[in-house]
Amino acid sequence: MVVGVLVEISNQNVDRVFEYHVSEEYTSQMKVGIRVLVPFGKMELEGFVLEIKEKAETEHALKDILGVVDSTIVLNSELLELGKWMKEKTISTLISCYQVMLPKALKAKNGSNISIQFDTYYRLNENCSLEGLNSSQKKIVDLVLEKEIVSRKELLGISSSSLKTLLRKNILIEEKKEHYRLVYKEQDFVKKTLTPMQEKVVDSVIHGEVKPYLLYGVTGSGKTEVYMEMIDFYLQQGKTSIVLVPEISLTPQMVQRFRERFGDRIAALHSALSDGEKYDEWRRICRGEASIVIGARSAIFAPLENIGIIIIDEEHSDSYKQSDPAPRYHAKDVAIERSHYHHCPVVMGSATPSLEAMARAQKGVYSYLELPERVNGKGLPEVEIVDMNVAMKKSRGHFSPTLLSQIEDRLGKKEQVILLLNRRGYSSFVTCKNCGYTFKCPHCDISLTYHKSSNTLRCHYCGYGEKVYTKCPSCGENSLNNLGVGTQKIEEELSEIFPTARILRMDYDTTSRKGMHEEMIASFQRQEYDILLGTQMVAKGLDFSQVTLVGVINADTSLNIPDFRSSENTFSLLCQVAGRSGRAEKKGSVVIQTFNPDHYAIRLVQKQDYPAFYETEMNLRKQLKYPPYYYLCSIRISGKDALLLFDEAMKIKRSLERNLENVIILGPNSGNLFRINNIFRYHILIKYRKEDALYEILPKIMDHYKTNPKIKVDIDFNPSQMM
Repeated sequence: MVVGVLVEISNQNVDRVFEYHVSEEYTSQMKVGIRVLVPFGKMELEGFVLEIKEKAETEHALKDILGVVDSTIVLNSELLELGKWMKEKTISTLISCYQVMLPKALKAKNGSNISIQFDTYYRLNENCSLEGLNSSQKKIVDLVLEKEIVSRKELLGISSSSLKTLLRKNILIEEKKEHYRLVYKEQDFVKKTLTPMQEKVVDSVIHGEVKPYLLYGVTGSGKTEVYMEMIDFYLQQGKTSIVLVPEISLTPQMVQRFRERFGDRIAALHSALSDGEKYDEWRRICRGEASIVIGARSAIFAPLENIGIIIIDEEHSDSYKQSDPAPRYHAKDVAIERSHYHHCPVVMGSATPSLEAMARAQKGVYSYLELPERVNGKGLPEVEIVDMNVAMKKSRGHFSPTLLSQIEDRLGKKEQVILLLNRRGYSSFVTCKNCGYTFKCPHCDISLTYHKSSNTLRCHYCGYGEKVYTKCPSCGENSLNNLGVGTQKIEEELSEIFPTARILRMDYDTTSRKGMHEEMIASFQRQEYDILLGTQMVAKGLDFSQVTLVGVINADTSLNIPDFRSSENTFSLLCQVAGRSGRAEKKGSVVIQTFNPDHYAIRLVQKQDYPAFYETEMNLRKQLKYPPYYYLCSIRISGKDALLLFDEAMKIKRSLERNLENVIILGPNSGNLFRINNIFRYHILIKYRKEDALYEILPKIMDHYKTNPKIKVDIDFNPSQMM
């Protein structure tokens, strides 16, 4: 027997199947989709079996496989074909497409320290004699007789020598049972009655065409209840479901609500889990013990069979697009491809749909559904725009009088407040007032952010950190100044202004420890804190009944990013965070502080008028030839020699110009960040409407540079970030 093996090296030079001979001892274990250990040059590597055949295609002697890694298939036939589709669509190596589908425990060099955990149990041998037992042994036997089966934990404090004697005499039989690291507690569930609008949406999907659906629902319109009702329908048909959420911080509340309804049929897959927990959840899915998978981007690869529906919550989020490393896929594209295989609908929901999704809905590519009202019958919260050009003169710290008075009012009423500042750290950068020196990362073209809690300057791109100086290292003067503002600084100001307020800061720095997202959300839900201050992770999906005020410290943070999507991202973020206010019985308010009160993205948030924003932004996109009117493809040329990079980037551009028609080619340019971690980067951007020729020329360009150690070329179709 001969097998074709794809080895686990993500390198274009070896991105193909290699043939190996299978000795007789392994023949019965061979299956397409398992991993085997093979000799590869001077190395021993793991690889996926993609082919099984009787004879080799070459006349040369084949090497034998060294062993079988898996007893069961880790990549089923659907996922194997999905990987090939991803390879073509993202121009990536096939092995990288397969690796992204699997938990770390199933990846070469990573899984050796991740073990399956077992509990030990004891039961009585029915054919044994119980004569001649001493008191200690009899105590153990009586306990086993009473409970039929006893765990090792229940025998703590009992003589271990007596236990060993009972096992040696075959009076007790030892059994090992696997246990999962995540424990799902039973939850009380009260089914909510759907509104007529919600019922209409559910019926449209479960009795409608099998195709993608776009669900536009205002914040608080009950999209999650709609999702659960759809899933329940497909569960009763014996089918499974995938639910994607964009942020780790959204997952705890979403999973909690789903567990209340569906119990241990839920499996969670997201980066907040430990590697062992992910491995356990993945195996529960493979075994059919979980029929609903909830998680972030990579959960789209859950190895479910017979999928009935795929749901993508907050579909507008750019977190569904993998930027680095390859494969640079979009979870929505993968979801739609999987839906073709399973012949199931894909439901994409959002209060601020992406322009691309709404354009497809208007063209009929997606079916359009809407929930235009909140389930409690109340209107959206009132939004007040504060012009900081005027209010700054009377502000206290970074708080306008308007926002301060509103916070004070809510604290007096024992209600809760959410404050958004989409920038972590204490200050954006540290500079010298005397000579203008600014602390910058020595490895990246970016200023260092000051973190007061650790008293360090840090780069948020490569992780570089250094101590804080008391004097300027350039001129020696004691004239250093913190400019800009981060969540740490706002937390300090809040504590000074409202000394009795209980403040909870939620950003990357405070949630890096495992379980902190869930712990913080739960504590705020229990009203142990008055004010939740955070970055964009507090803006979406969270549901707190006592929050009646949302404040945005600086609405211009995302507006000033040099990206054609900056207005869309700003509008979306502000509408989403505004939707956290007044979600229950009490009326909600929103205060947005900005230096650009007349910008249409800010102005239309006040009315929360998505249709008007869509029309305005679409007109601009059409003039500038950006999505959804044009597709984009980014080519990144990176390396350590900036001059060499530019020369090669120009060669690539000339090759594109010779081989492509009816496209717009921009660059090469150095982008917003020319250097990250001592690697220089040039970018070429292609705007196009038809993609056939691109998929012919780009693989050739990749192939040309695959053996060049000084030049790395990366392709990204429809990039989420313009760097």
